[in-house]
Parts: sequence; C-alpha cells; structure tokens
Amino acid sequence: PIYKLGLGQSPFPVPQPVVDELITNAYQKDYLPVLGLYSLREAVVDYYRRSQNLEYSSENILVGPGSKELMFIIQLVYYGDLIIPTPSWVSYAPQAHIVGRHVYWLSTKKENRWLLTSEELDRHCSQDPTRPRLLILNYPNNPTGMSYSREELKGLAQVAEKYKVLILSDEIYGELNFNGNHTSIAKYYPEGTIISSGLSKWCGAGGWRLGTFIFPENLKWLLEGMSAVASETFTSTSAPIQYAGVRAFKGGMKIERYLCQSRRVLKSLADSVYQRLYYAGADVSKPDGAFYMFPDFSKYKDSFRKKGVTNSREFCEKLLNETGVAILPGSAFGRPENEFTTRIAYVDFDGSRALAAAEQIPFEQEIDERFLEHYCERVLKAVDLLCEFAAN
Repeated sequence: PIYKLGLGQSPFPVPQPVVDELITNAYQKDYLPVLGLYSLREAVVDYYRRSQNLEYSSENILVGPGSKELMFIIQLVYYGDLIIPTPSWVSYAPQAHIVGRHVYWLSTKKENRWLLTSEELDRHCSQDPTRPRLLILNYPNNPTGMSYSREELKGLAQVAEKYKVLILSDEIYGELNFNGNHTSIAKYYPEGTIISSGLSKWCGAGGWRLGTFIFPENLKWLLEGMSAVASETFTSTSAPIQYAGVRAFKGGMKIERYLCQSRRVLKSLADSVYQRLYYAGADVSKPDGAFYMFPDFSKYKDSFRKKGVTNSREFCEKLLNETGVAILPGSAFGRPENEFTTRIAYVDFDGSRALAAAEQIPFEQEIDERFLEHYCERVLKAVDLLCEFAAN
C-alpha cells in the first residue's frame, strides 16, 4: 500500500451546514462582482471582527478562486522584491519566477523553530533600506507546522514598519492553531498587512477553490490593480461556492464544534507523530498547528551516504520505493539539496470517522493513543515505517 503523507489536503469533511448551503445554492448561475459576493465580503469582515478584533470594509476584500490565484496576481501587480523565509510552501517562488519577480530567500534556523526572527529581517532590509519589498509570512506554517508568538509578531511588525515592507500574511491554517488562539500580524501592523485566507484548510474545502485577500484602506490602490487583473482573467469566483462561503465565515455553534474537534484530533496525532520521530533520532520541533511536521534526519547522513543516498530527494524516493511511504523532500520547500529535511503531512486517515468518534469523548478528556491507533492507524504505521527506514 501507498501511505499518502505527501499532499497537504485536509482529512476532514466540509462542515455539513456549509455543504447544505452549497446544495441550496447550486442553481446560482449569474456572474458575481469581481471583488466577490457582497454578503460573503460582509461575512469575512464580520469574521475578522469576531476572531481578531480587526475592522475592515467590505470594499477592501477580494474573493478569488483559491488564495493561490490571488497570490499570483499580487506578484503580477506589485512591483517590489519578494522575500520568502525558507522553508516555505512550494508555490510562492515558482509564481514569482513566472512573473519575473526577484526572490530573496531568507533562510530560517532549526534552533529558532524554523521561524523568521525580527533580527534576520532587519539585517536583510538594512542593506537597502528604501527598496520596495513584499514579505510572505505563513503561520501556522507549511511545511513546519510552527506559528509565531505575539511577541515575535510584534518584533517582525516593527521591522516591517521601519522599512515600509508590505506583508502578505498567509493565514490559511489560522483556525487550525491547536490552541485555537491564532493571532494575525495585522493587529500590530494594520496599514502594511494583507491577510490571505480561504476555505481550503480549516474548512476542508480544498477542491472548492475559494480564497480571500483583506486589504487595509491605504492599500486600496493595490486591491484596485488586482481587481483589474481579476476582471481580465478569472472574471469572478464560482457563484454557488461563494454563497456557501457566507455560511462558513459566519461560523456558529456547529462550525465551532467542528473546528474544536478537528484541532483536538490533529493535536493528539501531532503529539504521537512527534514522539515517534523524536525517539527515532530525527531533529524535529513540536508543531503549533496545521497538519505538517518538518523532521531532519541529518543524524543518519553518514549511513545514508554509504547506501548511495546523498540528499533529501533521494531519501524520499528510496523511502517510497522500499516502504510505500510518500513524503516530500526539504529541497521542495527551498532548503539546501544536501540537507536531510523532509515534510510529513499527517493526513492519511478518514477525518469523518475520527470526528464522529471524537464527539463521543468528553472535551476535558485527552484523545489517547488507543483512539489514534484505531482511527489514524495509517499515519502511525507510515511514521513507524519511516523511522525504521531511517534508523536502518
């Protein structure tokens, strides 16, 4: 069998109230405004008011067919350099290369939990203080699962403000912060932050393709440039999906419960996967959210090289061929070729079954190993195979 720990797709179903809303609105066939359905933009404004205590106008929101499309368009419209901390999601840099943007990789350190520090950002910007720049900050992070504390966000915000760096804050995994206390950097740098989100990860609707960008009033010129491109490319986002999106962003008891149970299952599974990797000698940090881990197997590099495995890509290929476990090499996320970092997406389980079973366990009770062995057995088996493979 193939154990699918490569693709970062939510294991959970779309919440039933959101599915019902899509069914109800399947007949919606008309083009919608380029910026997006008004009631959806209002729901997004309300969501950020509730969750982050941030105030926006519905006129400053752009809805697109996935946040990925909007990320491409912002790079097309904005004229500055792109700063990407590594390791980073696989599509940021290729998009920049397609539109001919200059990419600066800021390499983060394992000892800093793979998070960009304000000192590192300051050091980079101080070399050319007035250069226009766009920093992509993604947290909880793909591929590491790490997130920033409020103090860390404040530090980065101060540096960005000092050098007038625009921040594209990719918060698609925000609702999957295990403690349910995600904080947006827009709280500390509202005038220079664009928040990116959507339904793909926290709402389990990756294939529905709905993303949102939220702009401060003073960046309206950037929104207008993007909406001009949107008008000439995707025209508007699928109407039934947008109507369903209203229900998702409005939240409510059922969706809150769905999110709490999702976090609960993911946090327990993350703990178990972390323990296994740690005891197998991988250098790995315990994640704060999402469904990723970024273990480094460099401890075994000498024995790997004796077997002709010289980099993370070869390691992942050999692992797949010999055990059926599919994970991704660190080099796919901007890390050096010769480093034995890898990304695990611990999502190969039936999320519907796991959520239904978690509902039967009182909130104050931990989800234990027995539960995971029953409902997430493929993930645990795959990680055991990976650990055994690395150690041998």
